[in-house]
Order: sequence, then structure tokens, then C-alpha cells
Amino acid sequence: MPTVEASEPSKAIVVTANKYASEAAAKIIRRGGTALDAAVTAQLILTMTTPQSTGIGGGGFMLYWDNSSSKLYAIDGREVAPQSAGPNLFTDRNSKAIKFYPDAVINGRSVGVPGLIKLMEETHKKFGKLEWEELFIEPIKIAEEGFSVSAALHNTLQYMRYLKTVEPASSLYFEKNNLNQLEPIKIGSILINQEYAKTLKRLSKNGADEFYEGETAQMIIDTVNSSDNVSDILTLEDFQNYNVVWRDPLCVKYREHKLCGMPPPAGNISVFMILKMLENYDVKSFQPTSPEFIHLYSEISALTYSDRNFFLADPDYVDIPIDGLLNAEYLQDRVSIVSETSSIRNPKPGKPKGAKKYSENIDISRDSTSHLVIVDLFGNAISMTSTIEGPFGSHLMAGGFLLNNELTDFSFLPHYDGVPTANRVEAGKRPLSSMSPTIIFDKNNKIHSLTGSPGGTSIIGYVAKSILGLLDWGMTPQESADIPHYMRKKDVTELEKGTELEEHQKFLEAIGHKVSIKRKRSGLHVAKKVSEGYIGGADSRREGLVVPIN
Repeated sequence: MPTVEASEPSKAIVVTANKYASEAAAKIIRRGGTALDAAVTAQLILTMTTPQSTGIGGGGFMLYWDNSSSKLYAIDGREVAPQSAGPNLFTDRNSKAIKFYPDAVINGRSVGVPGLIKLMEETHKKFGKLEWEELFIEPIKIAEEGFSVSAALHNTLQYMRYLKTVEPASSLYFEKNNLNQLEPIKIGSILINQEYAKTLKRLSKNGADEFYEGETAQMIIDTVNSSDNVSDILTLEDFQNYNVVWRDPLCVKYREHKLCGMPPPAGNISVFMILKMLENYDVKSFQPTSPEFIHLYSEISALTYSDRNFFLADPDYVDIPIDGLLNAEYLQDRVSIVSETSSIRNPKPGKPKGAKKYSENIDISRDSTSHLVIVDLFGNAISMTSTIEGPFGSHLMAGGFLLNNELTDFSFLPHYDGVPTANRVEAGKRPLSSMSPTIIFDKNNKIHSLTGSPGGTSIIGYVAKSILGLLDWGMTPQESADIPHYMRKKDVTELEKGTELEEHQKFLEAIGHKVSIKRKRSGLHVAKKVSEGYIGGADSRREGLVVPIN
């Protein structure tokens, strides 16, 4: 469906990845619910309408602005590795990394203990106004009566060849044609999910206890432990031990604004490193899609990702040099090697103060995930990114929803030449993430804007560029979401296929870039405060919907 932007400022606003979720969340706001209430309803609906991207079988990161206390909260609902998991979870007998598809992903070894339900319940207890059960009414109705299959869901199914082989997902999302071959359910088909409706009814009455100790927990455990090549990897104790982590928000000053996001294991530190290095330049003087700025942004991006790959992981397991990485002198030193006339080849990590020696994390995660932003009529705001990792997660289902393959976000190789990888698999550990929900404040500590995106490791680049659009280039939320994408994570500079950026390939290659023209699947959702209220934008590359509320 077409992207919709609030043409007139509104008192409150909802932006999610799907019309069913946005419209239901808006109803919650109009009934006097908070941004948190609305987010719970939206997430429950996104689980069934966008099962390729997110769901209660996964996890997420939440930034919540409580307007009554003028306080920002950062809540970590990331999945965790079970107690049975160890450094060699994704290696073979010869200590070599196993294949990502299908060996690592499509079985129970990739499934982390989900965090979303506990994340939503804990935050609801603190920030919700409506009753927990009320937030489930619309999701249960849609599950029982069905929803119209979107182009995004249908199109993603087109290339999910392994999903066809895994039940019950195969029967739910594919149908046989006249040649007795399986093909994706058609756009506009009404998809009913009775198993998910049953799960929602249990959760609405018994809350997170049901998910982590009751029938739903047992269904997930049984599904995981009966999958191929897995034996008793997940236990009820793993579920009972799961905890949401209330972390201190990570905030930095960028020009005249305060940027706040999630600390590691989330991706905001990398977003902020890119921006703080760019603070050394007159970004306003560049055209957003000029080859000169693409070069500058890509070089700084490559330096940032090289640090990310060596130093970042779960802070409860690894000492992360956060202050060192964000130190102004360190970042000036990093950017000092950037040249206007040549590209850095094989960028090395820096030496931030407090860093320990680790080997490189090789991130091979796939693009997926979902982001939402909501501001309610009380002035509360939420920026939340949630995921089941790759498209359709592990492909395993329990209770009508997909289970994550989040453990493949860990490094497959635990060490190199005897030097451990910070993001190696360990029992109880949370895998490194690129998710970067962000809230921007003005100099008076009032909300300026909210942003975030899906997109795997590209999230960092997507979010950083949307912030440049909002702050340096004075763009509307829609304009900032629709900037053509360019970035560099290691050796290759990526330019978005089908955009004006393709014209810059020769210029960039002439100064040393290795260029790849790629389809970029961001899903930026943005809201911005203006004098009369809020305006929003939903990435034109996907099917998100902005709903203004007055």
C-alpha cells in the first residue's frame, strides 16, 4: 500500500510497519491509552501481519519517554542464549563455521529465549493506563477473523524456499497450485491464525507468566528440542531465568541537539560514532546524494564498523570501552586518516582507551526486523525496534507465531589464532545487535524527533543518515526516510539500486572505492515535533502507515 504522511501536524502520532498495527494502535491512543499501551497492541498485530520481520517469538529494544517525569528509559528485551549454548554452537567437528542456511538457521540451535512478552508486560506495569487484557482485543479479533495478506508478506515468501519444507509454517503461508506445487498465499487473501488467537487469549489472561512458565513456554521448548540435529538445547529453566534489563540510555550531544539511544548490545553507539566524526565537517554544505558526501560518509562508516566488529558485544559479559569509543579526541584521530581524494582500503580498528584485545566478529545476519514510533496525547513517546532476526526467523513455529534465529547474530567462530571474539556464543549472553531506536531532544530537553529502522547490519547506516536529514538538512520525516541509501561496512561501498546514486559509481571507483549496486530494504519510521504538533514519515520502500491523532 502507499506510504501515508501526516499532511497536517497532529497532537499524537503512530507510525508502524503495517496498516493493521498502525490503525489499532491509534485506537488505543484515542481511548486514552499511552504510547506504551499502543505499542503492545501494535506489536501483537505485527507478529501475525508481518511474520517475516518481527514477533513475540523474538526480542527488541525500547526507548520510552515518560513525559510526566521528563525521564527517558532504555529497556533491553533482547533474546538470550540458553544455558546449554557454548562457543562452538555454530562450528563443526573441524572447528569450522557451519553454513548459515540451512544448517545454522533452520533448527532449534538458532533460537534464543524470546524477550518481547516480558519486555511489554514489565513496561506496561510502569507506563500503561489501559488494562492488559484490553490491549489484546483487536489482535485476537484479527487473528480469528483474518487479515488481508500484504504485498510485502507475499513477496518475501517468494524466495523462502526452506520455509516450504517446515511445518506448520508451510501450510500456513503456502498453497498448492494446479500443478500441485507450493506457492505463496496471494496478495489480498484472508489469512486466519487460530493457533495465534489461542496464544493471545492465554497471554491476555495470565500475562508473561504464561509465556515463560506455562503452556506457551512448553510449546516453544518442545518445538525447539524436536527439531533436526538438536537435543534438549532449551529448557523451562531458561525461560524462568529470563530477565528484561533496564539500562541507562546512551546519549551524546550532536551540534545543538541531544541524541539518545540504546547502549550495547544495541547499535546506537555506532550510529553516534558516525555522527560525532561527521561533526568535524560542514555537513549542511553537502548535497545529501553528492558523490563527495557519499565518499565521506562511507569512509567514516567503514571506520565505525571496524571498531564495532572488534569491541562490541553484550556489556554484561564483555568490558566495552564506551567512553573511549565516543571520546572526542579518539574520534578526531580516527577521522584524520580520511582523505577527500582516496578511499581507505582495509580499515583497521582504532585503539580506544579501555579496549581489550579481541579477534574480529564476522556478522552474517540477514536483513529483517521492524521499527515503530508513537507519541500519545499525554506527551509520552516510544521508539522501539523488534525482531525475530532473519526473514521468518528460524522457520519454526509454536502457538501460531515464528521463533527467532537470533543466536546466529553471535560470531560463528569463537576465536581466531587463540584470541577470543567479544561476540562469541556464551550461555545466558545476548547477541550483538544493530538495532538503533533513537529519540532526539532539543536544547531545552524537549522531544525533537524519533527515528529507527529495520535492515540487519545496515540499520546503523540507515538511522545515522535519517538523523542527518532531520538535523543537518532540515528535512521532513518523510524526506529523511526516503534519502537514497549509501554506506560502507568493510571493503565495499554500497549504493542503492534503482536510484540516482548509480551515476556516482565511476567517480567513487576512480578514487579507490569498491562499489556494489544493491537493493536496500530500510523501513525507517520517523516522527518530528513542529510548533503545532507532530508530523511523521514511513519509508517508501515498505508499507508502513502514519496515523495522525487529534
